[in-house]
Amino acid sequence: MYNKILVPLDGSKLAECVLPHVESIAKGCGVRSIVFLSVIELMLKVVGARGVLTEEQERQLREKQRPDVENYLKQIINAIKYDNVNLQSEIIMGEQPANIIANYATDNDVDLIVIATHGRSGISRWVWGSVADRILRSACVPVLMVRAPGCFPGI
Repeated sequence: MYNKILVPLDGSKLAECVLPHVESIAKGCGVRSIVFLSVIELMLKVVGARGVLTEEQERQLREKQRPDVENYLKQIINAIKYDNVNLQSEIIMGEQPANIIANYATDNDVDLIVIATHGRSGISRWVWGSVADRILRSACVPVLMVRAPGCFPGI
């Protein structure tokens, strides 16, 4: 049923709480491929001592992040041993990570997205929004949202 799973990771331990679930699904459903995806988000406006960064300065800052993200994804993949499952990593730079993730899933024949949810509420949810929520609403494939440990019931 699930041949290809997409696992968005942002480098946080919270995002990694999905890994045991991914393992269970991979082993139980005959998954053939798992893609670990990180989105390096574009900065809308960064104000420094001299003012707003140029597009070129912004691009250079993002490119400096790439090796760290590559190493992070390699560590995740090297720690996982699933028989007969192709593990790969992807890094995409852009704005609106939720749209990038949903579009990636559609464009690359993903069968399931597995993502952690921070469980924000109140003002922090209003300010930061929820990437997981946006993916749930915009993705055309099934989405499994995993609550982070330490979650409290309620709205």
